Amino acid sequence: MTISLAIDTSTSKTIVGIIEDGVVLFEKAHEGATDHGRALSELVAEALKVAKPPHQVVVGMGPGPFTGLRVGIAFAQSFALARQIPVIGICSLDAIAIDKDHYTVAIDARRKEIYWASYQDGIRVAGPSVNKPDEVANFVIDVFPDMQKLVSLAASQSVTEPMYLRRPDAVPTAERP
Repeated sequence: MTISLAIDTSTSKTIVGIIEDGVVLFEKAHEGATDHGRALSELVAEALKVAKPPHQVVVGMGPGPFTGLRVGIAFAQSFALARQIPVIGICSLDAIAIDKDHYTVAIDARRKEIYWASYQDGIRVAGPSVNKPDEVANFVIDVFPDMQKLVSLAASQSVTEPMYLRRPDAVPTAERP
């Protein structure tokens, strides 16, 4: 019996789930691309009321906007560290469930770009990458990671670093003589 706390902040939604042995006990999302910090703690508090304490934390590692990812990943790592349980990172695009043999999923990367990956029979065959939408063929957008799928992937894969696909906007100021 494994209880997982699942977290994803790679999109405009903050999504939290509690999954026990493949069964969703709780899944809720909050819309707001700049509201991950507040929403995440509130959703986790709500989720913990419906189940026993989790045995692991599974977190979406992106790709996604820098701040959203940092909020979700830092929260997941802190939560797991405080409870001395493992944290497992998963590519957020891999957790988007589409019922097709071959498909490409995309999420908003802002700056008129998308983060995308292509799949064949549920296996990633291209990406993740970031491009302008007209540079990617036949993608499905406005889709979000599924917490049940995120947790199921934790048995077979692990991402240890956030998946930032662009260079940071912030740059150091020049040193003065």
